[in-house]
Amino acid sequence: MPWKKQFDIDETLERAMHVFWRQGYEATSIQDLVTAMGIHPGSLYPTYGNKRALFIRALRHYEALFLERFDAYVREHSPRQAIIAVFKDIVSDALENPGYSGCLLANTTLELAPHDEEVAGIVAKGLRKTEAFFRGRIKAGQSAGEILVSINPTETARVLLGLLNGLRILARGRPERPVLNALVRHVETCLG
Repeated sequence: MPWKKQFDIDETLERAMHVFWRQGYEATSIQDLVTAMGIHPGSLYPTYGNKRALFIRALRHYEALFLERFDAYVREHSPRQAIIAVFKDIVSDALENPGYSGCLLANTTLELAPHDEEVAGIVAKGLRKTEAFFRGRIKAGQSAGEILVSINPTETARVLLGLLNGLRILARGRPERPVLNALVRHVETCLG
């Protein structure tokens, strides 16, 4: 009789993602992972491969969840409000959740992307998609009369990308309402 896995692969991947998200790649041990995932160490390797392979899968899973959130912003908000909501949600998360972990893609940018070409590619893809989200919302907002038509959608999307990543770092290192809200107000100003 063939051996059958006694755990949900997607659920355990989600748990691993949260460990990497909280602790980072280097600080996460195999023991941390198997404990959080609720699996035996002997199950980790045949199912996910080594720690790096598991991290890559967890990072790709995070990216997919991240992009789903952008889809929700598009469905739930006007173009201008979708952009602002991205920033406001980070502020809310940082102020309401002790131990706020930031963004796994941003954290990985700082920790691994400079030294790992595959990871850098995943991060760059996520950053390009974030920029495209902003650019698309700017164009839609301009068409709807919510955003100034005089601003350049591509340049403004890149500025917003920089502000977003700056906000993510500030939210972890200096989660103070006045500091974080200043960035949100600047985003509103950028959009006119």
